Amino acid sequence: MASPNAEPGSGAPAPRQEIGPALADLKRRLDAAAGYLRLDDQREALVRLEVEVAAPELWSDPARAREVTAAYGKAKSDVDGYDDLVRRLDDAAGLYELAREEGPESLEAVAGDFEETIAHVGRALDDLELRSLFSGEHDERDAVAEIHAGAGGTDAQGWAEMMLRMYLRWAERRGFTIEVEETSPGQEAGILSATFIVRGPYAYGLLTAERGVHRLVRMSPYDSQHRRQTSFASLEVTPFLDDLSDEVQIDEKDLRIDTYRSSGAGGQHVNVTDSAVRITHLPTGEVVAVQNERSQHQNKAKAMQILAAKLAERQREERRAELSALTGPQTKVEWGSQIRSYVLAPYQLVKDLRTEHETGNVDGVLDGDIEEFMVAYLRWRRAES
Repeated sequence: MASPNAEPGSGAPAPRQEIGPALADLKRRLDAAAGYLRLDDQREALVRLEVEVAAPELWSDPARAREVTAAYGKAKSDVDGYDDLVRRLDDAAGLYELAREEGPESLEAVAGDFEETIAHVGRALDDLELRSLFSGEHDERDAVAEIHAGAGGTDAQGWAEMMLRMYLRWAERRGFTIEVEETSPGQEAGILSATFIVRGPYAYGLLTAERGVHRLVRMSPYDSQHRRQTSFASLEVTPFLDDLSDEVQIDEKDLRIDTYRSSGAGGQHVNVTDSAVRITHLPTGEVVAVQNERSQHQNKAKAMQILAAKLAERQREERRAELSALTGPQTKVEWGSQIRSYVLAPYQLVKDLRTEHETGNVDGVLDGDIEEFMVAYLRWRRAES
């Protein structure tokens, strides 16, 4: 049964007496979508890309072919999806006018169909509006994420473990998968660090909202006097691409490869032999450890993939820094020492320090309900750009 307070366009069925306004609101949102999706530009691009995709010589350059087919897929998805919503809404609006002219009984008889259409179009527009916020080159990719305990001793290590659980629960809610590749247990409790891969549409784009230092304030469960403690942990995020051979060349002579015994709560298939692999890239100091594959060979292969992703991101950051130096000093600071505070005592509040978005539902956030913070960040990022 639909809530009498359901908002038009929220994805929930509208009350029957509000069908007209709900259809009008969806039409307004569709018109806005045509603007932020740049539909006219995308239609022109689609015509050009269709010719390129059909060209027999396209795959003579695999890198270019992947770029063209990805662009074609995105443009076609946006254009076809938008046109389908327009058709659905036009049909519903036409039927609504006919039913209204025939009288209340006719309108009541088809109200359920209208509510279903409104709910479907509303959910689809929610998805379109979210996708429009992704502007980064690799936002649609899977992501490699690393959590590191910071200042705060055992409390920080406990906080790092809480953060790992938070992202595991978030991924589960979204239907994403997480592959926990390595965890380093804390000295007394929690974890020192964890490396995991998040697989799902726009996983990297969503997790960019979480990149940075997270601050926790709570009554310490590790302090005999149960005093309030502030602790820190950070999240690093890198786009994960299965093939980076065109972007990154890694010389084996630049690597130190160590093997060790897997341990910790990394997953259900952790080995007890010396099959875990730690790779250090000597020129940059980047370190990657993987322990959850079934053999040393598989652990090394996965570690090399993650290392390539991190080195590729490092190169991109260096290029961005060079461009920033050329354009002069920037007054906008995107990353501070902490991006978000989680306060459990003396009051309950989670607040993002960039967007000012906040909630008192701390338990929900720690259980993975962080999507609203991600969306608020993506909107803030677009407004700041």
